[in-house]
Amino acid sequence: MTDTRIRHRYATVDGKRLFYREAGDPAKPAIVLLHGFPTSSSMYRDLIPRLAADHHVIAPDHLGFGLSDAPPVTEFDYTFDALADLTAALLAQLGLTRYAIAVQDYGAPIGWRLLLRDPAAITAVITQNGNAYEEGLVPGFWGPVAEYWRERTPKTEAGVRAALTEEAIRWQYLTGAPDPELVDPATWQRDHALVSRPGNDLAQLSLFADYATNVALYPRLHEVFRATRVPLLAVWGEHDEIFGPAGARAFATDLPDAEIHLLDGGHFLLETAAAEVAPLVLRFLAEHVPA
Repeated sequence: MTDTRIRHRYATVDGKRLFYREAGDPAKPAIVLLHGFPTSSSMYRDLIPRLAADHHVIAPDHLGFGLSDAPPVTEFDYTFDALADLTAALLAQLGLTRYAIAVQDYGAPIGWRLLLRDPAAITAVITQNGNAYEEGLVPGFWGPVAEYWRERTPKTEAGVRAALTEEAIRWQYLTGAPDPELVDPATWQRDHALVSRPGNDLAQLSLFADYATNVALYPRLHEVFRATRVPLLAVWGEHDEIFGPAGARAFATDLPDAEIHLLDGGHFLLETAAAEVAPLVLRFLAEHVPA
């Protein structure tokens, strides 16, 4: 019987110490779980054991997040290209050459870069509220961010700094949740504590500014979708006020065979619906990534 317990590990990649969770048999098909803002691989804590019986699961913390190093902006240029570079190097160090990706929020543009760089490496994609289209970018959240893309001033910075407050992070977790009491308050308290580390605010502001490059990548990504027909499962919290359900439906534009499920939940769907998401993911992977 496969050991599904989670190992908590570190690896040094390009001089940076990255934390990652690992479970399952390395001989089985691999899946890499890429987390979003402002959290860490902890968002997958309930999903990993459910996947590990049939898969080799790797879930890293991006640099500047969770338990990975968080160097100041004077020592590291926080861009999505740079985070994707570190992720690719970590996976190479771990010997992963073929793997599925599961992405959410910031994990999506990191995963999309892995797909663009080496489409043959990606066996399948699972996206949980991780956009690849302008459809679904909810204006109420993205309006201030887009202003920051256009011009970095004290006024526009204040608009995105608001997302780093504990109140805003709590909002991300609870908005759209069918039963807010199912969401552990430790989630947003932990995330807020980590983005509040000295200097981490500037790293987060750099990534907000760089998010414009992700939208610019969308046309190239759509070309790769059409060329590869990569199997894709979109399982979405339909009440997300950051990445709305139109973002899930949009995948069918370039991947007509995409499997799309809108579930009763919000941005951090796994906090309330891991038991619903896991069977969808396992069945999808069994169909498209056989052992």
